[in-house]
Amino acid sequence: MLQYEALSETTAKRIAEDTRQGTKPAVAFDEADVVRRSNTERDRANVWRTAFIHDIDKILHCPYYNRYADKTQVFSFYRNDDITRRALHVQLVSRIARTIGKALGLNLDLIEAIALGHDIGHTPFGHAGEKYLDELYHAHTGRHFCHNLHSVRVLDGIYPYNISLQTLSGIVSHDGELELAEYRPRPLSTFEEFDRTVEACYRDKGAVRHLVPSTLEGCVMRISDIIAYLGKDRQDAERAGLIHGEDFSPCAIGKHNAEIINNLIVNIIENSYGHDYIKMDQRHFEALVEAKRENYEKIYLSDQVARVFDPVIRPMMAELYERLLRDLETHRLDSPIFTHHIAYVNRAHYERTVPYDETEPNQLVVDYIASMTDDYFLDLHRHLFPNSTHTVTYYGYFDK
Repeated sequence: MLQYEALSETTAKRIAEDTRQGTKPAVAFDEADVVRRSNTERDRANVWRTAFIHDIDKILHCPYYNRYADKTQVFSFYRNDDITRRALHVQLVSRIARTIGKALGLNLDLIEAIALGHDIGHTPFGHAGEKYLDELYHAHTGRHFCHNLHSVRVLDGIYPYNISLQTLSGIVSHDGELELAEYRPRPLSTFEEFDRTVEACYRDKGAVRHLVPSTLEGCVMRISDIIAYLGKDRQDAERAGLIHGEDFSPCAIGKHNAEIINNLIVNIIENSYGHDYIKMDQRHFEALVEAKRENYEKIYLSDQVARVFDPVIRPMMAELYERLLRDLETHRLDSPIFTHHIAYVNRAHYERTVPYDETEPNQLVVDYIASMTDDYFLDLHRHLFPNSTHTVTYYGYFDK
């Protein structure tokens, strides 16, 4: 039987009374303190469009936002609309984070902006694709690829949208693989400090693990990323026929998606309301860590999920990387990296201090590959290497 926790009567009454009297704790980020690279009139808040609604609109209308729809969350190579793609994941993160944020009295527009943009720099084929692209980029340049860094690059470099520092800070430090029992924001006031921090992560991949959001809103979004995928990935694995719901151990947060979402949200609100931090109690935190460990054991590292990544996708990505880099270096203007990528980005007509075409070649290749959906990647490889022996077979609706 499913177990759903509820807020304590004391906390529920306090939130209801504070809401009625307008006395909720003042812990939300104050939009008067928003920071942008350029203080343009066009991006200033007004009575109907707040500072972070500006950010939300820019992210939603980014050309790469569409591509969430065909990027793997966990399960590649399934033709099944009931299995989560990255587009649904960012919606789930946004909804969970805003539910928590509403109860705590946080800035919901800032939460939504961070949530919708947090994975926009993700590669095709999920974390396996991210790993392979990092290996290639590092071998050529000594620099690292991380999807959270690249999400910032998409919204602050490839498309110079003048997104706020607070939104970008939440995006770059969102890593949902790093769980904590307590999240305390680390103040950040200038882009100079932000840029130094991001550059350090390109040079030292371990530095990513030390990133901390600068706002409570960013902290809420970070834990919500884990809440959004923990039970949903189990649900998807069951729909794909890889596991059964009973394969997981019962624990304090439950073992099914609805239980996990409800019980973690409730516990976070219970332990965070009125404070300048986001917190779970130790019992729930330990249960979350154990549930995540079980996901790795039974889903992410299983042979069924990883069956073609290393033997097929890794060499395909290496072939694409080297071919596209060579096309850039030899100025092969009919190459897709010119016709399908550079020309595509340049159509946005944003003012730049350096033309996009003059970007370092390896970075251009990384930008292009990271932007691809799963199907685009496979189509491009087939186009450039029609005689390749590397093939991918999808599971259809009626395949076992």
